[in-house]
Amino acid sequence: MALAAPVAVAVQQQSTLPRETQAGAGLKRTRLYLKDGSFQVVLSYRVRGANVFYLSAERGAQEEIIPLTLVDLPATEAWEQRRDAIASGKSAVEIDPELAREEADRAARNPEVSKDLRLPDEDAVLALDTYRGEPQLVPLQQTDGELNRQTTHNILRQTINPMASAHQLVEIKGETAPAQLHVPDPDLFVRLNDDAEEPVHAGALRVDTGGNRGERRVEAPSPKSEYVVVRVDVRRGVRVVTTFSIGLLGSARRQSDVIETTRTALPGGHWLKVTPKEPLSFGEYALIEVLDDRSVNTGVWDFGVRPTAGPNRDAILPEERRPPTLAPRRSQP
Repeated sequence: MALAAPVAVAVQQQSTLPRETQAGAGLKRTRLYLKDGSFQVVLSYRVRGANVFYLSAERGAQEEIIPLTLVDLPATEAWEQRRDAIASGKSAVEIDPELAREEADRAARNPEVSKDLRLPDEDAVLALDTYRGEPQLVPLQQTDGELNRQTTHNILRQTINPMASAHQLVEIKGETAPAQLHVPDPDLFVRLNDDAEEPVHAGALRVDTGGNRGERRVEAPSPKSEYVVVRVDVRRGVRVVTTFSIGLLGSARRQSDVIETTRTALPGGHWLKVTPKEPLSFGEYALIEVLDDRSVNTGVWDFGVRPTAGPNRDAILPEERRPPTLAPRRSQP
């Protein structure tokens, strides 16, 4: 909104404003912002006492006067600083603190795990793979052995008797997982729930667990969980995940077909990186969440390691991201 016609007012000079400012040397166009959000394009302005004198760029450099109480000097000076910084080649995040904060939050939610390859916004578990020399993120689907699969993170808690012998934990239909990785040392990334302390009201599901009545309740993912990678037993038409001894995790004693991992929380607390402690050989695997010293999540993430496999259909590929830019401020109508 443009300013009204020149305002000629006699305002008593305020002793608190002895300042005099000259802007736009050489008649460089600038913006004089008002407190209502609008601005006037001017060639120069100066503050003298309780008034602002300016040369209007829209009215032939005619000098006009407006009361200082109507002018938003901080917004005017901020715009000039942004303009000069852009002209000097500075990036937008160096100029705008709010934009810098937004960029930092975005970087925490979508961290870069390889050049131009970033984790997505949605809840997911992904594996960092390399196919034909190109890094990519492969989504891992969660399954509890039923036909339905999902990419979200649910917890179906089941207690494992430490005194019992190894027995079937989950049976997954099919001899190969939908996701096939091409490298033996993938990093796995687990999206953490931002409200992990809040209960997830998803009800409870009672199932028969090997003859005992047990409860598998749906919960939110926790950053306190541990994760192991287990080689599954491939049989005719199915893959079987068997139990293991939770108490031996972290000890010097190695369990057959159980690969322990290290966990690293990424900056911002939105993602957890899970790295197997040893290379994975050719075969079929499941990522299992260990909830505590007695319980595991029977919603597992299955995948295979097969260097000769074809491409993964839903893989996330590198994408060059342009730096953020500053949009011009719009005046209010």
